[in-house]
Amino acid sequence: MTRLSSSYLLTAFILSIFFLISCSDTNQLQNTTVVAPELLDRSEKTQLGKEWDYVQNLYSDKVKSLQATPDNHEAKLVLAQLFIKEARVTGEHGHYYPAALQMVNQVLNDEALDKNTKFLALMHKAGVQLSLHEFADALETSEKAIVLNPRNAQIHGVLVDCHVELGNYAKAIEIADKMVAMKPDLRSYSRVSYLREIHGDVTGAIDALTLAVEAGYPGYEETAWAMQTLGELYQRYGQNDNAQKIFENILAMRPNYPFAVASLADLQILNGDQAGAEETLNNAIAIIPEVGFYVSLAHILKDQGRDSELEKIKSEIIEMLEDDVVNGHNMNLEYADLYLSLYNDPQTALSYIEKEYQKRPNNIDVNRKLAQVYHQLDLMEDSKQYIAAASITNSAHPELQELKSVVN
Repeated sequence: MTRLSSSYLLTAFILSIFFLISCSDTNQLQNTTVVAPELLDRSEKTQLGKEWDYVQNLYSDKVKSLQATPDNHEAKLVLAQLFIKEARVTGEHGHYYPAALQMVNQVLNDEALDKNTKFLALMHKAGVQLSLHEFADALETSEKAIVLNPRNAQIHGVLVDCHVELGNYAKAIEIADKMVAMKPDLRSYSRVSYLREIHGDVTGAIDALTLAVEAGYPGYEETAWAMQTLGELYQRYGQNDNAQKIFENILAMRPNYPFAVASLADLQILNGDQAGAEETLNNAIAIIPEVGFYVSLAHILKDQGRDSELEKIKSEIIEMLEDDVVNGHNMNLEYADLYLSLYNDPQTALSYIEKEYQKRPNNIDVNRKLAQVYHQLDLMEDSKQYIAAASITNSAHPELQELKSVVN
């Protein structure tokens, strides 16, 4: 299943911002002026006991700090971190990414910032720009940040992500090597894994991601994310039994982790159990409104000829994507995939993927999608051109290998 949310690398940055906090009551804020964007309520299934209490306490404490001292930069940056995390946990990207940018930009508007505060604000801003798929902007911001603190491993990770998304793979490897030398942990091993996969070393990618999982703390969300990514890696390359074990272990450790739930639905589809997959996907959707879950459900409805239900869910998907775009999220690649795979409209898909190609012509995922679009348009010479561009790293991605087998 193609996820239409933040990519592997974008999530890697977001998960680097993980914090421990203590509880309190937010009800005292109801009749006061809050100088920060709203903290949206979590669904019951994503509250996860004390975790939601901790988040509410953090928000309450930092808003109170801002009410007392509006130029409290530490409070603004912590709120930005909270909003970035909540975007992933709740799926409310359209609310939380602009909220995080609002906080960091307020900090950066202060010309008298000390060096460390400016560094942190720039690093968080670059991370949000990555999540919004504005990769060139993220690179520019992160390059400003690393000048202020060249020994920080986390900003090296952001730079790796930027260069990967822009297709600067040799530079990404160079920076990832520095990151691992600085801090061999879940975040650095995860980036090593992705770079190995990009270059066709699937076994090495699995090994590195296994190290990432082992470096994480059991029960933490960042560990669940690393396990999820490992499970998806197994599934992508046909090791479905290993993938299922990983997803089930995630849910034993962190119940209602929505991406693991949806991935189990993927496996049900592969096993021919569409009825079971539909039920499982609806369970995932009940946890968070992740657009990728809706797309997978739409494919089931399409395969079963349930046209009226399909049209309804397609409208919901477009509405969700439009909300992301209105709130600053570049969704060109996601629109291209949607029109190609669900609408069977390669001409509209082409209009979107060409926009993305103008932004990052060296990215192998963009080139692979262009090759797929031209293949559906029966323009085989064009498809061959972009297959070649998508193959420059010796990627073993199954979609690319399938294209090579059918485009002569």
